[in-house]
Amino acid sequence: MSWIRSTYTILMKDLRIELRTRFAFNMVLAFVAASMLLVLFTLRADQLEPGPKSGLVWIIILFAALSALSRSFISETDKNTFDLLRIYADGTNVYSGKLIYNYLFTLLINVTTFAGYIFLMNLSIQSWTAFLIMLLVGTAGLSGVATMTAAVVSQADRKGAIFSVLSIPLFMPLVLLLADISKTAFVDGGAASLNNITALVGFAGVTITSGVLLFDFIWEE
Repeated sequence: MSWIRSTYTILMKDLRIELRTRFAFNMVLAFVAASMLLVLFTLRADQLEPGPKSGLVWIIILFAALSALSRSFISETDKNTFDLLRIYADGTNVYSGKLIYNYLFTLLINVTTFAGYIFLMNLSIQSWTAFLIMLLVGTAGLSGVATMTAAVVSQADRKGAIFSVLSIPLFMPLVLLLADISKTAFVDGGAASLNNITALVGFAGVTITSGVLLFDFIWEE
């Protein structure tokens, strides 16, 4: 019960800060809107073949994640509150609270992004099963990578640049998987490839489990 209570406290702290300022949410929405309009008018994305069109959205989501998810731990060091977390919470509780916050934040951004992208690109969902798996599990993968990487770079100088350099190679296999499942969700219809689903669930599971196991070592440094 203490683990749940501490995790909930960390989660609610970050939610209250974001609801009070709405800085990260507004910043990411502005970035996503500008990116979609840029893709639409410069690449004529609405005239692309259905396959590339269905996967292009994950490139936008990837760079939106890079611009916002690093804040989960970096903001603690910038505000000099990192040491307070060390005093009042265990490492596992902090990681769990930050991970859940990043998941909820990213899920909200992804739902909003897909709503706008489907409208602008004139797409329709052919397989709701593939779409929901892609959205829910893909968001877990993005959050797992971003939370762990943000914790690693939070004590470094030039945090934003280091976060991008470290996280992009980890994001790339995930984005390739999600682009393939997107083709099933928006173009082919039917059930997504079992290999793709297994790989997606495995990627999200490995990144989150690795974060739970390794975070205490980062927390004590």
